[in-house]
Amino acid sequence: MTLSFGILVFPNVQLLDVAGPNDAFAAVPGAKVHLIWKNCDPVTTTSGMEIRANTTFSTCPDLDVLCIPGGGGVNPLLQDEEVLSFVRGAAANARYITSVCTGSLVLGRAGLLKGKRATSHWNAVDFLPQLGAIPVRERVVKDGNLYTAGGITSGIDFGLEILAELLGEEEARTVQLALEYAPAPPFSSGTPEEATPQNLAEARKRMAHSRQERLELLGEPA
Repeated sequence: MTLSFGILVFPNVQLLDVAGPNDAFAAVPGAKVHLIWKNCDPVTTTSGMEIRANTTFSTCPDLDVLCIPGGGGVNPLLQDEEVLSFVRGAAANARYITSVCTGSLVLGRAGLLKGKRATSHWNAVDFLPQLGAIPVRERVVKDGNLYTAGGITSGIDFGLEILAELLGEEEARTVQLALEYAPAPPFSSGTPEEATPQNLAEARKRMAHSRQERLELLGEPA
């Protein structure tokens, strides 16, 4: 079975939000991964690396899996009706509608999270109720054909879970092994609950500008 995956790319996208699921999807024999944007010009990611779409909004085929990654560039997308219209249309024909990190805010803004359980990056999950979603603080959340993943690195977990759903656990396990995905972080500081108050305060400080933009766009979370 040939599977078609689509991942939105855009200026200031979080590189790992794209690369994690992309590598999981691309490891499936015969799979086609579409990196989608308005055009095929290079876009600069949050880390400064450039990536390029290979599919445009007008040429994108029907997808088995539509994935919306996150990053600082999500904020402009929340006001971009061309993007939101594409997401709605692609989602209507996709078998699975998915996101990584703050990409769930785009799904919400497109009206696709109403009444759905969903997650996002820990610094953005409190915005989800304003977009009609039921917030859940888990690494990967499934609600029907909707999969949302937490921050950044959870994109690999989500990619493997989607492969298990589509092709069975054995295929997902094979891909996990091929990727040598056996996380053993050097520090227990990957969630607000694990981090020290000092680490949490510094992380919030570094993300304050992006969060302020979202506050102006979406309003203060309840």
